Parts: sequence; structure tokens; C-alpha cells
Amino acid sequence: MGEWIGVAIALISSSLGGSAAAITRYLAGNTDPITLAILRWGIGFCCVLPAALLMKARWPKRADWPAVAALGFCFFGVFFVLYNIAMTFTTAARASLALATLPLHTMVVGALLGIEPLTKRKSIGVCIAVLGVVAALATGLSAAPEGAWRGELIMTGAVLCMAFYNVWSRPFIQRSSALGFLTVGMGTGAAALILVGSLTGSVASLGQFGAPQWIAGLYLGVAGGALAFILWVLALERASPTRVANTMTVNPVAAGLLATQLVGEPITLNLIVGLIAVFAGIWIATSEIRKP
Repeated sequence: MGEWIGVAIALISSSLGGSAAAITRYLAGNTDPITLAILRWGIGFCCVLPAALLMKARWPKRADWPAVAALGFCFFGVFFVLYNIAMTFTTAARASLALATLPLHTMVVGALLGIEPLTKRKSIGVCIAVLGVVAALATGLSAAPEGAWRGELIMTGAVLCMAFYNVWSRPFIQRSSALGFLTVGMGTGAAALILVGSLTGSVASLGQFGAPQWIAGLYLGVAGGALAFILWVLALERASPTRVANTMTVNPVAAGLLATQLVGEPITLNLIVGLIAVFAGIWIATSEIRKP
């Protein structure tokens, strides 16, 4: 039952991440990748820290702080700068499609590190879910912008970074708490980004934002930053890394649905069939009966 709760929480997180991809694409034309990351995690940290203090979150042990901070720097710093760079080369849908390979990366990393065995049923479920994403977005793959492959290649490298974060973070979460672990990691990433942004002039560019950009930025920080990743680490606390990562296949579907509302893209039969396949794959991967 705990695994199913974790997967359900991760589904909500991945859906919020999909909407954040569309918002990131909207803002990418007005600012640089570091400014976008500062906006997302600066606002996100300002939301997460009070929540951690009010809920009296259990902080990581002193011996774990260097590793937790390093994971936070790699994920909230390096990963999301790469994520934002990828968004400048390709569309939100194609970038999200590359991001949806996270379950495959997480399975391989978990198996290589000996943390999570790679079973046949889990592999089938993940493959069906990823194929569902391909089907859902197939109609838009032929209309890619010139040089889009650069964005997808960068996103694939970023996904490998996130896979290691998923696999390595769970022991630290279990020794502290999901909210305490997230706060330290996000704070480290945000501080590093602000330092770099101050030296490069990225922080100063926020002064050029108008009301629409700030509204989008607030959504990115509160929903796509704080809320999405509070839910993500809560999911990692309750379910295995691969099963949590498997829900990332919902990300591009959520991005496509939001794009339908924002730019009038139609909901096609491919999208409906792909959506069914995504949830079928998640069910197969998460309903495996464990041997005693």
C-alpha cells in the first residue's frame, strides 16, 4: 500500500513538472538558463524553508550534510541549468519526451549500483509507458525546430544526473526526513545559482521582467519548484526509485495538455491512446508482487 501511495504522489509531482516545462519554454525566450533556475529555486526555497520549520522537519545528520549538499548542487544546480538550456534548443514536448526516459536511466543506474534489481515485469512496464509517450507525441515529432537534437541530447545528459539523484537520495531521506533533505539540497542549489548569477549578471536581468513574466515565474517557483519537489521526495520516501521515476512519463502528456489550452493544439487520438498506454505501463511496473 505504501508503494501505491508513493506512486500516486509522484504522479501529481510529474504532472506539475509537465506544466512547468511549458512555462519554462515560455520564459526561455525572455531570459537565460541561469536566471530561470534562480527564479525557480529561489522562490521554491522561500516556500520550502518555512514549511520545513513549521512542520519541524528532521534535518539530515551532520555527517550526511556534505553528501546531501552535493546532491542538491548537482540536481537543483547542474541538472536544471542543463534542463533550461535544452529548452532553448527544442520544444517543450520534445524536451519532455527526452525527460520521460528517466525510468530507463533510473533502472540502469539502480541495477549498476546494486540498489534495485532489474526485474522482467518492471522492465516491461517502463517500456510500455515510454512507448506510450512516443505515441502521445508522435504527431509533433516531424515538426521539430532546426537543431532540436542539441536540446534533446543535453536533456538526456541531464536525465542521467537526475537518475543518480533518485537512486542516491533515498538512504539520506530515510535517515532524516523528506522535507529536511529537500530543504538542505534545494537551499544549496539555490545559493550556488544566486552566486553564479550575481557574477554573470543573471540576477540583474530579473529587473527587466514584466507582470506576465513574474506571474509565470511565481507559478514556476511555487508549483513547479516547491510543491512538485516536496511531493517528489515524499514519493521517494515511500516507493522505489524506478517506480517513482516511471511516473515521469506523465510529464510530456501534462505538457501537451497545457499546450492545448495555451496555444490551441488539438487533442488527437494518438494522445488519448498514448495516455492509456502510460497508465498501463505504470500499473504493470507498480503491481509486481514481491517475493518474501
